[in-house]
Amino acid sequence: MKVAVLGLGLMGLPMARRLCQAGLGVHVWNRTASKVTPLLDLGAKAYASAAQAIAQADLTITMLEDGGVVESVLLDPQNLAALRRGSLVVDMSSIAPAQARTHAQALLAVGVRYLDAPVSGGTLGAEQGTLAIMAGGTQSDLDEAMQALAHLGRATLVGPHGCGQLAKLANQMIVGITIGAVAEALLLCGKGGADMAKVKEAITGGFADSRILQVHGQRMVERDFAPRGRMSVQLKDMRNAMTTAGELGFDAPVTRLLEQLYADANKNDLSGLDQAALFVELARRNGMA
Repeated sequence: MKVAVLGLGLMGLPMARRLCQAGLGVHVWNRTASKVTPLLDLGAKAYASAAQAIAQADLTITMLEDGGVVESVLLDPQNLAALRRGSLVVDMSSIAPAQARTHAQALLAVGVRYLDAPVSGGTLGAEQGTLAIMAGGTQSDLDEAMQALAHLGRATLVGPHGCGQLAKLANQMIVGITIGAVAEALLLCGKGGADMAKVKEAITGGFADSRILQVHGQRMVERDFAPRGRMSVQLKDMRNAMTTAGELGFDAPVTRLLEQLYADANKNDLSGLDQAALFVELARRNGMA
């Protein structure tokens, strides 16, 4: 299978690396051309334009910043013309469900199949091939895509087009809300004189334990906020969740509160840090260094 990968950021690069290591024919494009360099020794072929990369592919994977960028790339007339009729596009970016449905309709209209298949697991999951992949579309298209996706993680079809993005919003709601709960709880303990690291250790294994506590809680304890999943991206996802809730007539008060907290953190110069840096915003509100 020949695979085009469009977008080589924090997630796209390790994903493309795994596809190269699996022996697939990998064709890559990125707006910042220098990001393709680490893949060249692994056999990837780089192109100056997305259309050139797409034209080589049976399967095109997009891993781009947001829905607007995905639309500008996928629905660009040159790129639409370059896509092979009957080929399959798998958008693994995190975008709004409504945008995914629009992209599906536009591609199907020109004879190109589509899956929305966002992921969870962060850069570590991308590097290790253990991503959770939430797919919207048809089972037959997902079965075909598994020739590539199996090297990236575990994929589950959750419904028709747009439902992969809906599941990703659910994931990000849970992640964003739980990060807030962990940060607030650890800071409360710190304010009261407890050792945050020891509190984390004490509640490990109980009902409050979670991957968020273990991964993001440890980052909070160590004050390690180097970006893996950026604060700005978490805010984008929370806003997409609220927009989608509004479209469905669904009241989401917990998500609304956390959206505002992430918005405040972004305004306070934390946008480029890891999403666990919500800890910093809550510490600031409580006068804690």
